[in-house]
Amino acid sequence: MVRYVYDFAEGGRDLAGLLGGKGANLAEMTRLGLPVPPGFTVTTEACRTFLTAGSEPHGLTEEISEHLAALEKAAGRRLGQPDDPLLLSVRSGARFSMPGMMETVLDIGLGDDSVLGLAKVAGNERFAWDSYRRLIQMFGSTVMGVDSGLFETALADLKCDRGATDDLGLDAPDLAGLVETYKTLIRRETGEDFPQSPDEQLRRAVLAVFGSWNGERARIYRRREHIPDDLGTAVNVQTMVFGNLGSDSGSGVAFTRDPATGRPGLYGDYLPNAQGEDVVAGIRNTVSLADLEELDPVSHARLRGHMETLEAHYRDLCDIEFTIERGRLWMLQTRVGKRTAEAAFAIASELVDESLIGPAEALGRVAGDGLARLMFPRFDTSAVGEALAHGLPASPGAAVGAAVFDSAEAVRRAAAGEQVVLVRQETTPDDLPGMIAAQAVLTSRGGKTSHAAVVARGMGTVCVCGAEEIAVDAQGRRFTVGETVVEEGTVISVDGSAGAVYLGAAPLVDSAVMRYFETGERSAGLVESVARTMEQADRTARLEVRANADTPEDAARARRFGARGIGLCRTEHMFLGERRKLVEAMILARDEAERRQALSALLPLQRQDFIGILEAMDGLPVTIRLIDPPLHEFLPDRTGLAVRIAAAEARGGHPDPHDTELLDAVDRMHEENPMLGLRGVRLGLVVPGLVAMQVRAIAEAVVARTRAGGSPEAEIMVPLVGAVEELRIERTEVERVLAEVSEETGVPVHCPVGTMIELPRAALTAGRIAEEAEFFSFGTNDLTQTTWGFSRDDVEAAFFSAYLDKGIFATSPFESLDRDGVGRLVRIAVDEGRAARPGLKIGVCGEHGGDPDSVHFFHEAGLDYVSCSPFRVPVARLEAGRATLSGAGSSDSR
Repeated sequence: MVRYVYDFAEGGRDLAGLLGGKGANLAEMTRLGLPVPPGFTVTTEACRTFLTAGSEPHGLTEEISEHLAALEKAAGRRLGQPDDPLLLSVRSGARFSMPGMMETVLDIGLGDDSVLGLAKVAGNERFAWDSYRRLIQMFGSTVMGVDSGLFETALADLKCDRGATDDLGLDAPDLAGLVETYKTLIRRETGEDFPQSPDEQLRRAVLAVFGSWNGERARIYRRREHIPDDLGTAVNVQTMVFGNLGSDSGSGVAFTRDPATGRPGLYGDYLPNAQGEDVVAGIRNTVSLADLEELDPVSHARLRGHMETLEAHYRDLCDIEFTIERGRLWMLQTRVGKRTAEAAFAIASELVDESLIGPAEALGRVAGDGLARLMFPRFDTSAVGEALAHGLPASPGAAVGAAVFDSAEAVRRAAAGEQVVLVRQETTPDDLPGMIAAQAVLTSRGGKTSHAAVVARGMGTVCVCGAEEIAVDAQGRRFTVGETVVEEGTVISVDGSAGAVYLGAAPLVDSAVMRYFETGERSAGLVESVARTMEQADRTARLEVRANADTPEDAARARRFGARGIGLCRTEHMFLGERRKLVEAMILARDEAERRQALSALLPLQRQDFIGILEAMDGLPVTIRLIDPPLHEFLPDRTGLAVRIAAAEARGGHPDPHDTELLDAVDRMHEENPMLGLRGVRLGLVVPGLVAMQVRAIAEAVVARTRAGGSPEAEIMVPLVGAVEELRIERTEVERVLAEVSEETGVPVHCPVGTMIELPRAALTAGRIAEEAEFFSFGTNDLTQTTWGFSRDDVEAAFFSAYLDKGIFATSPFESLDRDGVGRLVRIAVDEGRAARPGLKIGVCGEHGGDPDSVHFFHEAGLDYVSCSPFRVPVARLEAGRATLSGAGSSDSR
């Protein structure tokens, strides 16, 4: 029989898939002997069964009743009993942390009778009515589907009537009246009364948490974080402990290290006389843990001890939720904490120094996406003058955008191509779409553990929280700082590293990490942590990392960034600018002599380009792709030519004969689908002398570098091969020219000849193609286009957003490799190519070569190298090292 419920004492963190992250960690803390309020976990399997069947799993009610009875027996109280009620919290807990994205209901068990008993036993009437109104508010919105804004409006109206600035300004009679207002609101909106039965409250709350797995904000968050949709959430049912019992009570969130910078020490927020939801919601500004030490030194000391225990046990930064109930500390949750990229590198390096983890494990705890963020520019604070406002540096980085004041406006403007900053008093889970769309998030309330801070850090979005100087007027769509009024649409700059906000667009400077990659100069702190991690990645990696570079400058930069060669040098980029006229001459040539003359003019220019690139990459392989795009791309735009000709005729003159000749050529060479037309190897086969010119330029560059004392390693790559016969003919021409140059110069020139695998047919006939190819390089951009039948330039804007919304894509197949389709073709080509030619060198030179997830796939598929843009080389190096680690994962990746 399937078991759906586990007591905290029965599990552990190794059961996170079954118990969810929260449940597994509650069980782990229970096993460690920490003060955890008793409870039990309803498994993710129960959730999956519920979501599939659309009804409660068979036997679940009975299992919950059995575990509840044991909980009641241990507590000596029954759920919701009138005189001294046992109350419960019902919280979600997925395998991967999804902060605030699913539902929570606190104070389950309260009713019109038990609220009086709670007031009596607690000796605090206000506390009891405050707990009851919280239950009705949470249950009404979460379980009964009432718009949460209606409850918020009722609460705000009451505070306004009483002249209260926050919830603490309301007394017991006020809250008792609010309870009646809430119950009337529920009856009006749903046609039913708030349920007084504690058992019904519990059952419906559990099922509501299950259902919240498929809520809109949860689905959006999973798409953003690449969390699978089929995992489901566990539900944790736990004895309530109360932080809202008075000044000797409170709730907080703490980190064992600073999640923004990684610095050791206790970091977090504490809110006296509050329940935990108040802290993460940012409804009141918190105090620091240093303040807690002054308020309650005994609880602070115990908290510090428990945090040290947890960090030593988990060997990582821990994120902890706690409640103090009349001086008694309770641990409500722990997890490996989300952190910024800067903190991830710093913490991993420090834990190695503290001998808690080894260098390989440290490598597994950082990620390429985080490294990329550290390479982004920062504000030049010396050039921006006085900050408009200051807050807490919740998530570092530099962002500039137009201030907007609600999520929908952020999404609308971002979709139109505008950069925006989402400004709120505090964010809620409903703000997630706007947070994703925004360059930065700015709030006037909340601390480093508020919803805005936690979610922004997880997404790598710049965030400043708790900027108290800012008065946000969401309805008026403005904020003010003193006499300064900032209207919606005004450009502001948000410095998430310093916690500062500036008017206007602040200038940017390179980050210290980028300077390290550019110059190799190391310094203490973050740069040293990154440098040590990169050294470990390079020692560990099996995959080489090369760069896509078309100029000596790009090649030199790529080498500084650690590239071990060039995986793609696109020769057509050398035909742009002033050289376009020479290509035009070749296309317009009326006979063989004119064509040879044009090619002869191009030859020395190409040769000089290759000399510079081979010099920059001396001793390392340089894979040079023969011309790939259709020749008409080098001709002027047809519309412009036609307009010039028509204008000349309208003036009564004669059009420029060259324009007329070009227009005839454009019309003659027009193709309905040029990316599937005359390009790549096909050009070499039908345009006489083109391949010979390019190969001669390469060969003569090799000779020049050899005579200069260099060690050139040029490789020649034939693009868009679909049949082995194409490659065989072209290779024969390549080898003829190489032999010719060798004989003429007396310098042996050997350049391996390979091909790009960028058509499905090439992948499916890779065994035959390998008979003629000395290496393969996957052109995954075109392979993705031709496998999916997508024209990238057309479809991304047309319907990709709809495909992402509908779950057809988890991410764009042009950003991260489609493993099931394109990836399968890659595996087939690797296996069949190496079966035909053992030791065949295989790489990838599409944009996927710099995507972290794709790099892991290419490692698994057995490729020898990846190639990407120079600025992505450090990211690819890091991920190539991480790919060798069994089950490598990043602690800040979700």
